[in-house]
Amino acid sequence: MPTLKNKVKLQITENALKVLKRRYLKKDEKGKPIENPEDMFERVALNIAEAERLYDKTVSIGEVAEKFYNMMVSLDFLPNSPTLMNAGRELQQLAACFVLPVDDSIESIFDAVKYTALIHKSGGGTGFSFSRLRPKNDVVKSTKGISSGPVSFMRIFDTATETIIQGGTRRGANMGILNVHHPDILEFINSKSEQHILTNFNISVAATNRFMQAVLTDDDYELINPRNNKVVGTLKARKVFDLIVERAWQYGDPGIIFIDEINRYNPTPALGEIEATNPCGEQPLLPYEACNLGSINLKHMVENGKVNWDKLRDIVHLSIHFLDNVIDMSKYPLKEIEKMVHGNRKIGLGVMGFADMLIKMGVPYNSDEAFDIAEKIGRFIREEADKESIVLAEKRGVFPNWDKSIYVNDGLKFRNATRTTIAPTGTISIIAGCSSGIEPLFAVSFKRNVLDNDVLPETNPLFLEVAEREGFYSDDLIREIAKKGSLKEIKGIPTKYKNIFLTAHDIPPIDHVKMQAIFQKYIDNAVSKTVNFPNSATVDDVRNVYLEAYKLKCKGITVYRDGSRDTQVLTTGETEEKKARKRAPRQRPIITRGITEKIQTGCGNLYVTINEDEYGPCEVFARMGKAGGCAASQLDAQARLISMALRANVDPYSIVKQLKGIRCPSPSLIPQRGGRVLSCSDALAKVLEHYLDEFYRRKADKEGNADSDEDRIEIGTDEEPDLYVHEQLDLDLKIDKTAHTKTIAGMCPECGNILEHEGGCVVCHFCGYSKC
Repeated sequence: MPTLKNKVKLQITENALKVLKRRYLKKDEKGKPIENPEDMFERVALNIAEAERLYDKTVSIGEVAEKFYNMMVSLDFLPNSPTLMNAGRELQQLAACFVLPVDDSIESIFDAVKYTALIHKSGGGTGFSFSRLRPKNDVVKSTKGISSGPVSFMRIFDTATETIIQGGTRRGANMGILNVHHPDILEFINSKSEQHILTNFNISVAATNRFMQAVLTDDDYELINPRNNKVVGTLKARKVFDLIVERAWQYGDPGIIFIDEINRYNPTPALGEIEATNPCGEQPLLPYEACNLGSINLKHMVENGKVNWDKLRDIVHLSIHFLDNVIDMSKYPLKEIEKMVHGNRKIGLGVMGFADMLIKMGVPYNSDEAFDIAEKIGRFIREEADKESIVLAEKRGVFPNWDKSIYVNDGLKFRNATRTTIAPTGTISIIAGCSSGIEPLFAVSFKRNVLDNDVLPETNPLFLEVAEREGFYSDDLIREIAKKGSLKEIKGIPTKYKNIFLTAHDIPPIDHVKMQAIFQKYIDNAVSKTVNFPNSATVDDVRNVYLEAYKLKCKGITVYRDGSRDTQVLTTGETEEKKARKRAPRQRPIITRGITEKIQTGCGNLYVTINEDEYGPCEVFARMGKAGGCAASQLDAQARLISMALRANVDPYSIVKQLKGIRCPSPSLIPQRGGRVLSCSDALAKVLEHYLDEFYRRKADKEGNADSDEDRIEIGTDEEPDLYVHEQLDLDLKIDKTAHTKTIAGMCPECGNILEHEGGCVVCHFCGYSKC
């Protein structure tokens, strides 16, 4: 193996080093790193350069590897995480994202579950369209039964994901998509209303132009059974759209992808329509396709307040060359994936550090000048990426499916069916020491854990540089900024710099969409971006953003309202103080009312009483028919803890989740409502779940939220035999039709620090944890 000689020196932050040690560096059996960051970049560079041998036996691998190494070690460009983790190692799976088909048969569904596990194990994320599955309660020919519907099968994928650690470093991420014309669309839209359901999924509705036009004109639209493509009902488009908006406002899901706009730019329509994307939505893919991504650090493309176009051009060309090599060097988990990837050779070159670029140029993020810079950067990168792909095609040949592509008519001969993507860059932007993707700054200063659990404020280095140069730096100022996050209400900072160092919440939501739309014009694939809302944002604010994204021809849109999910964004000292306050149970009223349910356990009859106050369920009592002994004391302890949790506003369904399924040596053999009782704990969970379902139904009826006659889907009958059938699974999905939970502060599952929503992804900027 060649030795690299003219190597650039690596300069990274302490936090970047911690992330690399935790996630990327090769380790021994005891988990101790056995390579340093320079070794990692050399390993990756040498491995990716080996692809040159496939096309030119005379090329110097060392010279190519040296160029790749210096581009990465200077942090001008970084590939996606699987490439950094796996290149030159036994796994050698380098792709970031995959889409798998889910067809309407039990075989296809469980093949997809198996393939998902293999992909997550290798470090990739997966996207699925469940639109081909027949709706709930539809006929199942083989069993003479009825279908349980797409949402029930999504829970199987979610459970499988929960058990697989992605690439040995994180749990896998999924994107679940359902077409808006599917008869189960309302259930899908509501599917993440219970916050412990589908926790490993982002979900998006695939909205067609026909649906969106019906929204704008307030018309009905058709629901179509995918089993036979027959119209089986209609819905008011605007009511469905409003439900999407309300759920996104409440929970951050679902997002929307504009599926017709995506297929308008499908480079290989002869191979099929695109139905799904990767987990963060930036990569629309055909079934069995994967994509290799990488991002240019725009922060490094500014010198003396101006863009260095020559440097940017060189980095674009070398990055495209690098990513094309990645395709050849990657091992893929399935032969079908390998065939599709090599057939289309899709790559996705994107950017990070855009907010830092604007700051270095002295330009506010949402100014006309910033939008103009975005136009120029987007156009330049697309043109140069296309040029390099054409050069590679001349040397190495066009992608094999070129004759099935839209380029045949244009005469353009590309090496890669797609060249550009803007990904979230959650973890690699930490390594590069820059802002993520095309997002604005999330905070100017925030608290970060350092060595020995010492907590210190970390401040944007560009702001520190300005504050010291302009003479308004002080330790007290930095502490105040760390508490607020934004400069908006901080005294003593010139207005000029308050306008330049804008954070996500300082920027009007519509300007977020406008920036996304500008970049989308020049991106082959799509753009991963989050429109961040303050907690005070209204449903109408979200509605306007979704409509504006459609009008501006974005390919999709993701929103997050601060505090709308358990994984709440905590960015400032103020919100961290709120998070740290102890949660005390509310007082029990003198009089409560409730129900008592008898349930059979393996130890005998159990009588469970659940009472409620004006806020909801507040206490649980449990008594075994056979009084006394250890079982009775254990039951009493569990009931007391459940009661305390209920009065502390803990999501009651999360209590059910913790207790349900616990098994003891003597399960009940008698079938009962909700299934077989496995233990006394399982019995408590089942009774509480029965009670909650009834409670929220009563609440919805009382508040007038129950479906009216005009809201019901009119389903026609269809007895036509089916050609593609699947078995029914006994899975009950509980849909919460009201906002019944209280939001609590969400923490990183690895280091316990804050999680941030960026680029459609959840990222911890402390340890580098990412769900994407």
